[in-house]
Parts: sequence; structure tokens; C-alpha cells
Amino acid sequence: MTPLIGRLLGRRARLRWLHLIVGGALLMPYFLVGTVFVGLYAPGTSAFTSLPAQLTAVACALPMAAVTALLPTARPLSVAAARALCGLTPDRPLADGPGRSRQARIRCSAWFTLHVGLGGVISGMTLALVPFAVCVMGLPLFAALRDSFVPHVPHVPPALDRPWVLVLAPPAGAAMLLALAGCATAAGALLAGRAPVLLGPTPDDRLAAAERRAADLAVRNRLARELHDSVGHALSAVTLQAGAARRVLDSDPEFARRALTAIEETTRRTVGELDAVLGLLRQGGEGPGTPAGPGLDALGGLLARCGVPVRYTADGDPGTVPGPVSAEAYRIVQEGLSNALRHGVPGSPVRLRVDVGPRELGLVLDSALPPGPPTARPGGGRGLTGIAERALLLGGTTESGPRDDGVWRLAARLPLNTPVKERR
Repeated sequence: MTPLIGRLLGRRARLRWLHLIVGGALLMPYFLVGTVFVGLYAPGTSAFTSLPAQLTAVACALPMAAVTALLPTARPLSVAAARALCGLTPDRPLADGPGRSRQARIRCSAWFTLHVGLGGVISGMTLALVPFAVCVMGLPLFAALRDSFVPHVPHVPPALDRPWVLVLAPPAGAAMLLALAGCATAAGALLAGRAPVLLGPTPDDRLAAAERRAADLAVRNRLARELHDSVGHALSAVTLQAGAARRVLDSDPEFARRALTAIEETTRRTVGELDAVLGLLRQGGEGPGTPAGPGLDALGGLLARCGVPVRYTADGDPGTVPGPVSAEAYRIVQEGLSNALRHGVPGSPVRLRVDVGPRELGLVLDSALPPGPPTARPGGGRGLTGIAERALLLGGTTESGPRDDGVWRLAARLPLNTPVKERR
């Protein structure tokens, strides 16, 4: 018996009952407009005393409620009320945001109509049945109530004025209240069961959510790639320069001083790039096509402090390369130099050629392979993947791998007039 009472009068049941009362309140303006139509077509008929007139007014009110619920802003309000009062479990999600698609608006309209329809019924039952049941339960206790209640209730049989009927009056009143609670519980459970279907995400909502997640992941991948290229290159250069300075600290203090100066400049520049990338992260990312970091105009400084000798040749003016392409090309060269620094022959020069054509930019970076059979460079897979992703953003291509002449070649071709794709 206790579990049944808990289901009928527990906290969740009370919240759902309140949700139905709210639905009845929302129906009232439409109902009043419906009574106007009843008065126009049936003069002299009151919708508050005639049951057929009441049903007619409700029949006029529900379509009007359904039409107003087609507005996009109706769904957030309905979802907020359902989450607060319907007692839904977390595994039954509801949609967020206005209903933009046709399917979302139709579902919300069906939900709102169901809500106000059931709410109007339960609200009417609550307003009428609760006072009546209380009066019935008080008949044995108050003679004045019996004298005023029984004669004025229509269609009351004379037998109800008998003394033995008074004994059954309290249980009858309690049964009425339990029946009302049962109806409210059933109506609330029906609404809770329909909420995920009618207020849940539509296929368009799921697609929009997937696109938002993809955009967030794209920004994260972009920032991770920037950090990997800039910080990874700086750490490789600093490690090489610090090791060289340690070895010649006693024999060549001037070289050690220059190495320490290069380390200071590299770390200061890298801290600035790190602050810029973290600033983008704090601001929620960057827009597609917005270059982050330096471009080919800063290539001279990169080659001077990269830690390996570079033989650089350029065909065309790198300064004419569009900003997004220039920024991605700079990072590709930076990652290629980092790989050469980590995995190439120490002290061996790297050959870099930049070809600026009318339609595309070509990058070729050659570094000497260490002795032994040519194999894929260890630890370079993530950086090479980032290079390929950067080129793909611009609609370009990359190639990398060992050659028969003992050289590891990294080549990239980047279109100059292709819009930057959305970063995935």
C-alpha cells in the first residue's frame, strides 16, 4: 500500500501534477476565446454551466494552442518546464534551442496541445472534485454542512440523507481524492513518456549537434597542431644548442655564449607563440582560414635559429603568397626542419627550395639520412600527419620518404587560390 501511495502522492507525482496545472493555466486564454465562439453560435448558452458548451470551447481552444506552439521559441519553454516538473531520467534527453525545422515545430505543437489538453482536464477535475470530496468527508462532522450540502446538490437520492450513509461519506471522499490522484499520475506519466519523443532531438538537431562537435574537435586539432609544431621545434632546437654548448663550454666559451643567446631567443619567441595559441583557446578557437602564427616572410628568422645549416633557394617572391597559405607553409617547413634536426645526420646541411608559381606553392626539403637501410623516421609519424593535414586544408598534397641517393625528402604542393577548408 505504501509504494502505491508514494506513486500517487510522492514528490515526482506532485511535480507532474503541478505541471498539469500549469498546462491548464496555459489553456485558459484559448478557452476564453473559445467561449466567445460558443456565444456567437449559441446565444444565451454559458460555457461555464453547460458541459456541451465547455467541450465545444475546448475543441476551439486546442487548435489555437497548436498553432501558437509552432513558433520556434515554444520549444525551449516547453523543454524547460518538462525538465523541471516531469521527473525525466537523465537517459532520456530533450532538445536544446529553438525548433527551427518543420519536424521540430510540429512535434512541439503536438506536445503543447497534449500538455494543455490533459492539463485542462486535470485542472478542472482538481478545482471541482477536491472541494466536493472535502465536503463529502465532512458530512458526518458538521450538521450545518449536511443541511446546506445535500439539498443543494442536484440529483441527490433521498437515501443519501440516511444516517448509515454518513458512515461511508469519509471513505467515499477519500476514494474520490485517490481517484483524482490516480488520474493525475496517469496523465503525468503519459506526458513524461511522450516528452522524449515530442521534445527530443530531431534528426536535424542531431546533425547540428554533430557539426558543433566536429567544429570543436577541429579547433582542438588545429591548436594541438600549432603547439606540436611550434613548441616541438623549439624544444628540439634548444636541446641541440644546449648539448653543443655543454660540450664546448670550456674549450670555446664564445660558441657557448652564442648557443645560449640562441636558446634565449628561441624560448622567448616560442613563449610568444604559445601565448597566442592559448589566447585562441581561451577565446573559443579561431575561424576557418585565419592564420595562426608567422608566415613565409618570417622564414629567414626560422632558418637562422633552427639549429641546422640550411641551403635555401627561392623561385618567386614568397611575400606574395596569401596569408593562410603562407602560415601553413611556414609550419610545414618548421616541422620538416624539426624532423631533420631530430633524425638527420648531425651537422649535415638541409636543402630547402620554395617555388612560388602562378597557381601553387611548392616546398621541397631534403635532409641526409643516417647510415643504414632507409626506413621510416622514428617518432616522425605524428608530425608528418600534421603536415599532411595542413596541406589537405588548402587542397594540396604532400609526399615524404627516403630516396635512393640517401636523402629524406619532404615535398608539398599548396594551391594559392583555393579557399581554406573547414578545419576538421
